[in-house]
Amino acid sequence: MSALSSQSITTLEKPLRIVEVEAPASPDAELPHVSGQLDVNDLRDLMQSVTETAQRLQATHVALHNQVARLQRELAEANAALRRSQSLAALGQMAAGIAHEVRNPLGSIQLYVQMLAEDLADRPEQSALCSKIDRAVVGLDAIVRDVLTFARDMTIRPQPTTATELLERALASCESLLVGRDIGVRREDHSPCRLQADGCLMVQALSNVVRNAIEAMVEAESTQQTLTLGAAKRKVRCPDGRQAQRIVLWVQDTGPGIPEEVVDRVFNPFFTTRATGTGLGLAIVHRIVDAHGGHIRIANTTDGGTRVELCLPARPPSGSMTADDALHASDLTLTRTESE
Repeated sequence: MSALSSQSITTLEKPLRIVEVEAPASPDAELPHVSGQLDVNDLRDLMQSVTETAQRLQATHVALHNQVARLQRELAEANAALRRSQSLAALGQMAAGIAHEVRNPLGSIQLYVQMLAEDLADRPEQSALCSKIDRAVVGLDAIVRDVLTFARDMTIRPQPTTATELLERALASCESLLVGRDIGVRREDHSPCRLQADGCLMVQALSNVVRNAIEAMVEAESTQQTLTLGAAKRKVRCPDGRQAQRIVLWVQDTGPGIPEEVVDRVFNPFFTTRATGTGLGLAIVHRIVDAHGGHIRIANTTDGGTRVELCLPARPPSGSMTADDALHASDLTLTRTESE
């Protein structure tokens, strides 16, 4: 046998020394610390770490669940906005064809009535009937103009302007509606808020909103009639869910407010809650704001009345664009909001 084998046997034949460990007196007593083993404190720390990790995972799961639910809501709203815009475009094309067919005979009727009125100048009763027919034709022609305005391809021509200038021009265009009425006007545009916009179209949109606000207060015979116009640059939530800087122009009245069940339909073409009107004024507003790459927010205020906000980017998405191009933009829709 080799020397190496003899040494190994000698080592193995040495008696083993047994180490006795005394058991703890009670279950709560701490085990003695043995190097390389876990004691009770280590286990307690491990369990606490596992518990904290589980709690963090649960919180992350809840946050992700809420985020998914929010994204699903925003996707549904975006799809609804796209369908709405496509429907408006199709309806506009159909309305334009009908309006053109109606406008030609209207022009002939008005011409014949005027000729007849000249022949009946010496017969007051018949002449008065001709005047009534002429007024009716003028009213029908105004409806046709609204339809054509709603249906036409709105190519915007952005120019540098300010929100204050747009509000002033819109208010001036509605000044005749304020004459003889006890309606106070408040201004809340404390900064000019510069932006690129088609001034004529935006004044038309704001004028329609202002006119609706005045008529709502007059029809409701509100005791305290106040028209509030304002503008500010602020971050708002767009219909696609993202936060973005927008120039917000608002018109607020102290009228009766809008019934909750029709808030989502007020900008639909031909929808109106009034005894008169075509229901196209606010639909035209929607198309103009669409063409600028913006969106509209509308809500009833807590103290009565309605607040309409036109939220516009400081610059249109791609310079001059048409309303049909704007149908495919991401933030073209009507959203509801609480008044601030």
